[in-house]
Amino acid sequence: MLYDRTPGLVSVVVTNYNKAGYIEECLDSLKQQTYRSWELIIVDDCSTDSSRKRIEDWLKNRRFRAGCSAVFLPMPRNVGFSGALTAGYFMAKGEFIAVQDADDLSHLERLEKQVAYLQAHPQIGVVGTNYKLMEKNARGEITYTDAKWLKYGEQIKQTYLEGGHCVCHGTLLFRGTVFDRIGGLTRNIKGAEDYEFIARCLTHKVEIENIREVLYYYRSHSDQRSRQFYKNKGGK
Repeated sequence: MLYDRTPGLVSVVVTNYNKAGYIEECLDSLKQQTYRSWELIIVDDCSTDSSRKRIEDWLKNRRFRAGCSAVFLPMPRNVGFSGALTAGYFMAKGEFIAVQDADDLSHLERLEKQVAYLQAHPQIGVVGTNYKLMEKNARGEITYTDAKWLKYGEQIKQTYLEGGHCVCHGTLLFRGTVFDRIGGLTRNIKGAEDYEFIARCLTHKVEIENIREVLYYYRSHSDQRSRQFYKNKGGK
């Protein structure tokens, strides 16, 4: 089945569940992107905090330049991370789809550099980036730690063949045709949805690469979802 996708457009899917304290900063980092053609698809997974109001206020108080837009999808019930993200993917009109976690930040040139990479490497379907772990120390200061578990080139495929994980899901930008072919995240493996998606891409012969440059900032805090499954995001 063929789908009509808008050439050059990046559909950035942001899923949120009870991240009221971080969502506005997250969205600001995307609004300020140097790339000139994007749509934000903000999916709130029936949050019980003030997230919905903060998102609605953010949308009311922001103007977008030509070629950029935002849409808000408040889910009527909680469907979980995979369900919310896949709902956003179905709404995506862009040639490219990007992921952004609601408590993280993107470098201002993230979309521009990832799109340029895919345009220069037509054999690659999915591209992630290097990132820094961002957390507060005992004095309340923000510290940044380099990610040390990512792999590059042929090492990516080999790592997944061995059951390992070496691509940070929050950094992904991929061709919309990848979703059209293989669908979104599984709802059958709670806590390993991101791993399964990347492994499924490789199974379907989708080439994956990581950009070595830091283009993403992963926030570590006590309420983050990954702490239910991992000691920290850098240690998957």
